[in-house]
Amino acid sequence: MANIQSLDPSASPLDYYGWELRRQREAHSLKQGQLGEIIFCTGSLVGQIETTKKIPTRDFSERVDAALGTDGVFSRLIGLVLRSQLPTWFQPYAEMEAKAAYISTYQAQLVYGLLQTEEYARAVLATGMPDDLDSLVAARMERQRILERGRPPLAWAILDEAVLHRPIGSREVMRRQLARLLEFTDHRWMRIQVLPFSAGEHASLAGSFNLLRFEDDPDVVYTEDVIAGHMTANPGIIREAARRYAHLQAAALSIEASAALISCVMEERYGERPRPEERTVA
Repeated sequence: MANIQSLDPSASPLDYYGWELRRQREAHSLKQGQLGEIIFCTGSLVGQIETTKKIPTRDFSERVDAALGTDGVFSRLIGLVLRSQLPTWFQPYAEMEAKAAYISTYQAQLVYGLLQTEEYARAVLATGMPDDLDSLVAARMERQRILERGRPPLAWAILDEAVLHRPIGSREVMRRQLARLLEFTDHRWMRIQVLPFSAGEHASLAGSFNLLRFEDDPDVVYTEDVIAGHMTANPGIIREAARRYAHLQAAALSIEASAALISCVMEERYGERPRPEERTVA
């Protein structure tokens, strides 16, 4: 068992969170079980979080802030904690994504992470057989909070039609995921287009890529292979990526036609099927 007193609060956001949680709890003369009762969880969970055995959630953090009157300390810390749970190679991109003023992405295989439902994300992340799937899912959901800001980044997503047809999880998971995409049809800051199969060969047959633009920093292009992610601010690559993205936008369906196709696939491919006993017998 880890000894919380041996934790180095400067070692990681998670270590600092556990160290600060115990410090604040003891400052209020509360035992783990007592704090647990106040925030509706077990003392064991409090202890596991204090010893970094368990990753805290945003809900837990908000309850602790309310219980201990810590003025949002843990609610602010949780973003850093969850981001630190992302794969090391992905963390630099997540940090840049959170700062971007404009995000444009083409996705050939999957729904973009900022648009994924929790159950879709869980099914996707489980394919990598991670040691702690729950923390990865929580970290992906935390990334999506940038869309909830008062002034979020302007985002444009082009999804290959294959993304709509590839069953991830169950039919129910896919139905809810496509319904989630339709929620953005009239969104002020997010636009979604579908690149239809009928487009044939196109400007990004080589795969997915993201282009990030910033208010005061150089643009960045991000790509992934099966092992890691890669970012570059090389001006020549940025120009080429922008050119390709413009061609993809031109080849994609309009926002309205894209929503209609998403709705059609959702109903025809993932719609609710009658139970055997409900089918008409000839």
